[in-house]
Amino acid sequence: ARIYLGYLLERNYTEYLVVVADASSFLAILDYLRLLIFNLVSSPQALSSVIMATAGNKTINAKLVLLGDVGAGKSSLVLRFVKDQFVEFQESTIGAAFFSQTLSVNDATLKFEIWDTAGQERYHSLAPMYYRGAAAAIIVFDVTNQASFERAKKWVQELQAQGNTNMVMALAGNKSDLLDAKKVSAEEAQTYAQENSLFFMETSAKTAANVKEIFYEIARRLPRVQPTENPTGMVLPDRAMDRAVSSSCCA
Repeated sequence: ARIYLGYLLERNYTEYLVVVADASSFLAILDYLRLLIFNLVSSPQALSSVIMATAGNKTINAKLVLLGDVGAGKSSLVLRFVKDQFVEFQESTIGAAFFSQTLSVNDATLKFEIWDTAGQERYHSLAPMYYRGAAAAIIVFDVTNQASFERAKKWVQELQAQGNTNMVMALAGNKSDLLDAKKVSAEEAQTYAQENSLFFMETSAKTAANVKEIFYEIARRLPRVQPTENPTGMVLPDRAMDRAVSSSCCA
């Protein structure tokens, strides 16, 4: 069954989202609805990276999305980070799954709102719904699969073209514990990351190697939040807007 969802983001800006799912995919539909609600309450500017914060206790909510080919281990990375668990045979994600995790960074408490997206091609058209307004993204590939790395590059290109300008992007070479089956070297991935303004880490959801580290590094790289007219939150500064203001201002 085709389910059509439309909503008004703000003022005169309207976006229509089309969600395609089997009638039996009830849980996936709930995830879509939850994402719509999250976008409505946390994104006062439709095309701007948004971080909502409570001024009193310095708690920051940051939207983070995981993208990558099917079988790269996105769900396993999130499960290891959030629950410190590993499932040897993880079922493929349908649509997307939602998680949250809180951590302390410097003098602030950061709560990641994590969207783990499905890697199957049939869900690709839904991806913009998940990375819209995201403060950060982890592009995951399987180090034992060269095609997975090439697919990760396409996700990077898409985010660079359509994602938010202030998005922090990390490249995760997952399954680093499978040394004998490795097809993508750390040097190759590191070079690509540096050329495309990402940071790279090899990870292993199975052994927990660099799993917490990659999320903490993202947290440290998030731009400083600035107060807005909205007393309930704070937003990330938009570099494009900053350039426009500075170019029109007097010396």
